[in-house]
Amino acid sequence: MPSKQIRSRKSQSAPSQNGGDQSSPLKVIPLGGLHEIGKNTCVFEYEDEIVLVDSGLAFPTDAMHGVNIVLPDIAYLKENAHKIKGMVVTHGHEDHIGGIPYHLKQFDIPVIYGPRLALALLGGKLDEAGIRNKTELRTVQPRDTITLGEHFSFEFIRNTHSMADSFTLAVTTPVGVVVFTGDFKFDHTPVDGENFDVQRLAEYGEKGVLCLFSDSTNAETPGLCPSERSVYPNLDRVFSQAEGRLMVTTFASSVHRVNMILDLAQKHGRSVAVVGRSMLNVISHARNLGYVKCDDSLFKSIQEIRNLADKDVLILTTGSQGEPMAALSRISRREHRQIQVKPGDTIVFSANPIPGNTISVVNTIDRLMMQGANVIYGRHQGIHVSGHGCQEDHKLMLALTRPKFFVPVHGEHRMLIKHSQTAQMMGVPAENMLIIDNGHVVELRPESISLGGNVQAGIELVDSSHSGTVQDKVLKERQQLAEDGVVTTAAAVGWDGKLVSNPEVYIRGVATGVEDQYLQEKVSETLQTILEDRWDHYNNSDNGSVSVDWSGLKSRLERELRRTIRRELRCDPLLVFMFQPPADADYQPETQSTDSLVTSHSSNGRGRSGSRKPAKATPKPTPQAEKSSNTSVQKDAETPKTTLDAEKRNRNRRRRTRPTARAAS
Repeated sequence: MPSKQIRSRKSQSAPSQNGGDQSSPLKVIPLGGLHEIGKNTCVFEYEDEIVLVDSGLAFPTDAMHGVNIVLPDIAYLKENAHKIKGMVVTHGHEDHIGGIPYHLKQFDIPVIYGPRLALALLGGKLDEAGIRNKTELRTVQPRDTITLGEHFSFEFIRNTHSMADSFTLAVTTPVGVVVFTGDFKFDHTPVDGENFDVQRLAEYGEKGVLCLFSDSTNAETPGLCPSERSVYPNLDRVFSQAEGRLMVTTFASSVHRVNMILDLAQKHGRSVAVVGRSMLNVISHARNLGYVKCDDSLFKSIQEIRNLADKDVLILTTGSQGEPMAALSRISRREHRQIQVKPGDTIVFSANPIPGNTISVVNTIDRLMMQGANVIYGRHQGIHVSGHGCQEDHKLMLALTRPKFFVPVHGEHRMLIKHSQTAQMMGVPAENMLIIDNGHVVELRPESISLGGNVQAGIELVDSSHSGTVQDKVLKERQQLAEDGVVTTAAAVGWDGKLVSNPEVYIRGVATGVEDQYLQEKVSETLQTILEDRWDHYNNSDNGSVSVDWSGLKSRLERELRRTIRRELRCDPLLVFMFQPPADADYQPETQSTDSLVTSHSSNGRGRSGSRKPAKATPKPTPQAEKSSNTSVQKDAETPKTTLDAEKRNRNRRRRTRPTARAAS
């Protein structure tokens, strides 16, 4: 199917048996999960009612410095919070429920329906965030049907996935039935014995499915996705061959895999130490709900396993995706306080890297091997299978549901295209499909599917401090710091339009052969030239009074400094310009530091400048000036010089004791 979007498409099939009011379309709006892996979030909207399906997160890329998680932009939901009737959760993976606690801090969700395991994990997150009272959690069973608002009913159809308690949704709306697959594969020998309810799917297909929204993650892979049980004999082989300690890492939420690992540990007489907060959390909830069955005696603390022989130890840990703060990653960097790698350890990666994590995983494996570990990894080992269906799984889903319209979701663009081609092979006309992106509004009527415009979509970055979202400007500054370093310049200007003292320049993280002293001379020349040439422009003296546009002057100095630094260093470092006007100047910048220095951060030619407020004829003393009314303006203006001179002396002292320090930095 062509990749371009077709604005309006009419069905060539027989009229829908569902009826419905064609004047009001059903709107389906993905806010995450399209042209990417992760942060799956979808909006179902009909007239004045909205129901959310899942709300997940994604992991940051290497360029997102200091970012902990990536969330979808939910501006549309905040604007329409009064329409939200509730949320439906398909399963408990982080890319489907991880964003909910963050969203509940910004708007209420009256009720959330979902499977037991997913809501148990979600409940723990809400308790930890202190927002459990912001919503009501209600668990569902297979084939349960719930109603939200006046226009939506959802039936939960058991499917099979890499996580226990996973559902496909059949959504009945005024325009017809929509099937939303969630993450799925057709596993005919599931570990927990809970089979995919293909009979119920087929019944919906017989009645008539208006549109199918289907998971596309493995759309490029031919064949059927192997059963989870196929991993068991291969893990058994690895366990039997390991002579020393065993360390196994996998997705914490892969409850079936974790259950098999614990079963094999018991079979081979190994005690298990669980390391990693998310792994401990999932195992605890899964045992309480009966998805993981093993004796309490199987588990030992890290302190206890130190007294056991290596052949009797298994460490089950997080870190299969090379996450920097995960337990196995810290072990590989020799940063874990309690566990170190020993020569002869066998470390098993029972997971494949998700897109974007390959380099992190490979680096972790290399570090472990350098310490003498035998690392078992890779598809050829047969120790991991995906939880997402491949091409034959997709064909079976299409054959069971027989949709009139089709929209591939949950995948990168090439996956969506490949999935649409598979749908065409199964008889869905190309004109009855849409290839969409996050924020696109799919409008469904009984006889048509079309694009109804866009809503705001994108990403929100949550800092590792969890203090709030990281704005684009902050992220660009971090990227600039990482790529080109930072140059800090401090300058004080008096009422006469001259520098009070020589400006100070500090270079950090800049790869350059330019000496600090040389750059300081160039900075001083630039500032003096601008002050001599442009002082009259910013100095509006009249009848003996002095009125200076300090904000305009600072902005001009900053622009010229940026040009000078780029020219001399031949790179584009972040510039931090600390500007000191006279102490009694009426100067009101947008952002003022706690001391008298005004700091402006500039990135890529764009900076924050102070507000343009010329001083009055008789300046009003600032609080600092009132406290030091007996101190002259000149003395106050020289305060930065004293501080900076002291810092310079300390820096020179360090250079004398460490002559290579500056070159190393």
